[in-house]
Amino acid sequence: MGVYAIPLRNRFRGITVREGLILRGPAGYGEFCPFADYDAAESAPWLRCALESANEGWPEPVRERIPVNCTVPVVAPELAKQIVAESGCRTAKVKVADPRSELTEDIDRVAAVREALGPAGAIRVDANGAWPVDTAVTAIAALDKAAGGLEYVEQPCASIEELAAVRARVEVPIAADESIRRAEDPLRVAVAGAADIAVLKVAPLGGVRPALRVAEACGLPCVVSSAVETSIGLAAGLALAGALPELDYACGLGTLSLLRGDIVPEPLHAEQGYLPVPRAPQAPEALHEFTADQSGTERWLRRLADVEGKL
Repeated sequence: MGVYAIPLRNRFRGITVREGLILRGPAGYGEFCPFADYDAAESAPWLRCALESANEGWPEPVRERIPVNCTVPVVAPELAKQIVAESGCRTAKVKVADPRSELTEDIDRVAAVREALGPAGAIRVDANGAWPVDTAVTAIAALDKAAGGLEYVEQPCASIEELAAVRARVEVPIAADESIRRAEDPLRVAVAGAADIAVLKVAPLGGVRPALRVAEACGLPCVVSSAVETSIGLAAGLALAGALPELDYACGLGTLSLLRGDIVPEPLHAEQGYLPVPRAPQAPEALHEFTADQSGTERWLRRLADVEGKL
């Protein structure tokens, strides 16, 4: 067991350092890394996911590699172009609707990504539920124009009802993320006619097997996305993507580039827009390079104990 603290290349979800705890079990290793604003109850599925990885392993995959998108955080257009060009990916997910930026800046960032990708690449944007309905409709139209056509918009509004209202007024497909992983009933997303695509994150859904059940129940095309984990957590996401019966879209698992380091000997960086499906996570042989300080370690051990009480 060990706790890591790895600096981020750019601020992401309000943090500059990604932290988490690595568990070891009979099947290998698991990563427990819920964000700081998640309480014990909401963090419990993250621990179940880590325990599945460490104790049980994963189902057999039906494919050997996964197409992935690059992730463009809230950065200036020139840096956005650089991120896309260096990624080798043909799909880019662009963060928008951040409180620190205006729609005009989002438009410029998306236009820069289109320039870097060329006409054949796919662009999707992620608003993290930030917009009211009318704002979302206006913003989606502007961003769709800047992109020369968006593949989809991820979580433009916070609630399922708002997603359904936006979906009825725009032609760009709508993807649901938070509405699935933070919902008491993931089925509601499809039933409400709120989304065209389901974004699945393995840790918030409790592991590969529970996430596969959600994918089947939703009845929607699925995209597997990461929660900015190390290669140990990413391996679980790749295991989910590898086990899905169908995979029509590139997945949001090329996020290791957001971190300034990793804890395994062979980090899971995408090559030409693809990542392999691992059979098990690698050992955290480089954990010592990013070990959290004593206070950070103690904080995560307390958090682990609190969450274990919710299982």
